[in-house]
Amino acid sequence: MAASWFRVAVPLCFAVLSVAAAIVAQTHAMPVRLLPAAFGACSLAGAILVWRDVRSKMRGDTRTLGGLLGQYAAVKAVGWLGRRQRARLEADTRDVKRVQEETLLRRLRRDADTSYGRRLDFCSMKDSVSFRARHPITTYEHYRELIQRIAAGEEKLIIAEKPLILAMTSGTSGSSAMLLSTKDTNTEFFLQGVTVCLDAMRQAFPATDSLQRTTKFFYTPTFRQSEAGIRIGPNSSTPASSRHMLNLYTTPAPAFEVLNEKDTLYLHLLFALKDRSVGMLESNFASTVFYAFSALQERWQELVGDIEQGKVSSALNLEPSVRVSLEALMKPDPERAAQLRAHFQDGFKGIAKRLWPHLHLVLAVDSGSNQIYGEMLRENYCQGVPFYSPFYAATEGLIGVNLWPQEPNRRYLLCPRSMFCEFLPESSLEEETPHTLLMEEVEEGQNYELVITNASGLFRYRVGDIVKVVGFHNQCPIVEFQYRRGQMLNVRGEKVSEALFLHALKKAVAQWPGAQLIDYCCAESGILGDSAGCSDPHYKVFVELKGVRNLTEEQRYKLDICLQQDSAVYKSFRTKGSIGPMRVQLVADGAFKELRKQMMAFSNTSPNTFKMHRVLRRKEFADFLLGKTVS
Repeated sequence: MAASWFRVAVPLCFAVLSVAAAIVAQTHAMPVRLLPAAFGACSLAGAILVWRDVRSKMRGDTRTLGGLLGQYAAVKAVGWLGRRQRARLEADTRDVKRVQEETLLRRLRRDADTSYGRRLDFCSMKDSVSFRARHPITTYEHYRELIQRIAAGEEKLIIAEKPLILAMTSGTSGSSAMLLSTKDTNTEFFLQGVTVCLDAMRQAFPATDSLQRTTKFFYTPTFRQSEAGIRIGPNSSTPASSRHMLNLYTTPAPAFEVLNEKDTLYLHLLFALKDRSVGMLESNFASTVFYAFSALQERWQELVGDIEQGKVSSALNLEPSVRVSLEALMKPDPERAAQLRAHFQDGFKGIAKRLWPHLHLVLAVDSGSNQIYGEMLRENYCQGVPFYSPFYAATEGLIGVNLWPQEPNRRYLLCPRSMFCEFLPESSLEEETPHTLLMEEVEEGQNYELVITNASGLFRYRVGDIVKVVGFHNQCPIVEFQYRRGQMLNVRGEKVSEALFLHALKKAVAQWPGAQLIDYCCAESGILGDSAGCSDPHYKVFVELKGVRNLTEEQRYKLDICLQQDSAVYKSFRTKGSIGPMRVQLVADGAFKELRKQMMAFSNTSPNTFKMHRVLRRKEFADFLLGKTVS
């Protein structure tokens, strides 16, 4: 984003100085008095232009001068960085092979003197050819013991530096894994990811170049300590890591001292509702935004009452000092409360734009397992508000950026300087020693599993994500996420992906009159034991619907038919009788919200990083939903 005040003020300053210099040259008198006057005029002109730019970007009148200027400076600094990083990325995409080679060799040189680097003889690896010939393709088991030893205090095992945290994955494909997170990982994510995406966002949505506050739904996670005192927890944006940016958000800093997610969410909503000029809603994932609006629909009367009376609900379990700090920010506002009450009484379809007339964007990842939440938000609560899904990232680091915010299909340009990437063709995933391709060797229209070498000690690591190459930007691949290998339904070798199943499910729901899909997941009959209810292998499908309380057997069978239409392999197994018919279970309202809590508690996952498991791998989760079945 260009600094308009800078473009105008600097030439103006030089004009003033030129006039002053001309006067000095002509009169040869009073240079000491003229130059300070010229500089003073320049400073005054610059200050006026800055303030004029600040005023043009303001909405509402509840901001302090310090808060406005702080936000203005941050926006300008990030904008400048974004333009630089975007230009660098553009140059990198024109010479992908060289940039990838440099990225790999930088990783190998940095970790050459570690125990792992000496054992693999990184020093003798001079290019990607020798690296790929001598280093095996790896999975998490290759690193498990090494990471446990680092957690216990050993140093220079895989990486040269001490990790910032031991980062827990979300566990959607099985048990949570513990990975290393380093300063380089975080720096790369900010420079190559955050700044570039903010630049793309402001070009696509110019109205976001404002000084409105953002409501960011994120939470303070609970970290534990390893034996060596290294923090263990999620590797994502947290209030603590964003402490210098909290003045950009509607939620005040004391609210982040509250560790209970439900209470923190209430405070997010309370202070967002107070501010009529909110410009953006933000979270890591669309699911978090969806859960926020669900809570708003349940508790709006309580929230409006707090705004009307200028207090914080006594139902919240807050430390006395936190409550005092928060209530000092509350003043009775019956006018705003009356506005809100009228909006809520008009219904919740399109409620976001009515609550916040100047809302420009929802910034959250809405691809992959978050696709259905994004669709529900666009169709209901956030109708008429554009969405931007900025990153393709994982605990392992930044993978790609979305440079096409306004396109409905979420496409990500791979970042050639973030990771060294290899690609396993989908047809070779089960081979014992599969051959990988490089960025310049992949083909448009083909699916591949990503294999990455990152900044935090993973080498030729199978991420488990299957992506489709949908095009190229210069020489660099553009990909769409397809599915996680561990989230594939596979009882007879049919391999039904998450994307394929969801497409069939949405087709079936469209044939159930009045039904709206809220959430879903599946379980293979093998994990269910006696509760499977059928001798042939089959899928148990749990759905939470709005608008219907029961489904006929014919309606349930529609889902099986839809999947057969979409998957020839599944159809062949069904025709032969090798796979039994699906069993569709309609669960009670709120069942998935409760399941989410159980899953987070089991895996120590933060709300900031949680992703719903679409294929259940633990019997206790399936049994929980069986207990919530209403039809």
